[in-house]
Amino acid sequence: MTEENTLLTTIIEGIQERKGKDISIVDLSAMEYATAQGFVICSGTSTMHVSAVADCIQEYVESHGGPKPFATDGYQNSQWIVLDYGTIYVHVFMPETRELYNLEQLWNDAEITTVPNLD
Repeated sequence: MTEENTLLTTIIEGIQERKGKDISIVDLSAMEYATAQGFVICSGTSTMHVSAVADCIQEYVESHGGPKPFATDGYQNSQWIVLDYGTIYVHVFMPETRELYNLEQLWNDAEITTVPNLD
């Protein structure tokens, strides 16, 4: 398994650890104009849950030997938090904010994989 796939798997496990919902993986590796290899997108149920999911991802990735994100943004209002892992960006949204920005539709020419919710 490549380092990128290991990071992707660990990010998804971190989301699931804190019960993040509606996980999508957007593979941008075939896009010459993309700034990353991919996105992981998920939803929380409240602003507190969005923050908790984002925190859990960071803690989970680090505790499993992964890197700290290069940057984070969105903790101020927790409607949309992004974690920048260089090759992978993780977006944790409130459902209505996710619907408004609709990143999956914006990148609909990429391969998108849906990860089933655990519950």
